Amino acid sequence: MNKEQALAIFEDYKIRRIYDEKSEMWFFSVVDVVAALIQQPDYQAARNYWKVLKNRLRKEGSESVTKCNRLKLEATDGKKYMTDVANPETLLRLIQSVPSPKAEPIKLWLAKVGYERIQDMSDPARSLDRARDYWKQHGRSEKWIQQRMMGQETRNKLTDYWKEHDIKEQDEYAILTNIIHQEWSGVSIKKHKEIKELKTQNLRDHMSEAELIFTALAEFSTRQIAESVDATGMIENAKAGKKGGNIAKKARFELEQKTGKSVVTGENFLPPAPAHLNKKLREHLDE
Repeated sequence: MNKEQALAIFEDYKIRRIYDEKSEMWFFSVVDVVAALIQQPDYQAARNYWKVLKNRLRKEGSESVTKCNRLKLEATDGKKYMTDVANPETLLRLIQSVPSPKAEPIKLWLAKVGYERIQDMSDPARSLDRARDYWKQHGRSEKWIQQRMMGQETRNKLTDYWKEHDIKEQDEYAILTNIIHQEWSGVSIKKHKEIKELKTQNLRDHMSEAELIFTALAEFSTRQIAESVDATGMIENAKAGKKGGNIAKKARFELEQKTGKSVVTGENFLPPAPAHLNKKLREHLDE
């Protein structure tokens, strides 16, 4: 597993973190976060605090503790030791258990998000409006937003079908999605994100209009094919995904031949990209 390591600064406290390429997620040192929250500069004291808190949470049956992983992080002596780490979701849950004024802003934010979620459940249009406002604030055009939302609806119908036909695990959803994407685009989701120089960002939020259209065509075709044969389980749905993706691939080839332009692009909505982006794109597409 390739890892990219860095230091995140929380006021005067350094929060060690590690990026997992496989899950495409950051993991943060729990002890470092606890030290910042309780304003404890002594590492051993913060470690003891976390040890006591972890035991209490375990006795209470908290899932947060069980979801903490152990990965090697570099210590002040330059050596790497196994350390408790957590992804952002788990970390936010743990923060709620720490009585600290530093945690209050985050707790208030979590309460606000929870309240918005309840509102969304009773009125789904609210979440759609919020997403539309978010994309507008980040410079997306009305045309792009419409295509993004239509693509999401197509995606939701496909995952609903999978859910009802023995696709349960999150890993299985990811595998099937990658099969479809690889088939229509010629690159894996991971490779496509590399082309766009994305890390933790959502790939679809950085797709061009054409990429969104072909992704939707591939997923729409996959669902139609799966429904026609009542595809059930991984093997049958993987076959449907290949066929659905192939339909979009043929359409992509035809468009590219007519226009002379590649549908798969390094364009994104990040701050201005470095000059080597186009060269990197060509290298990926030539592989």
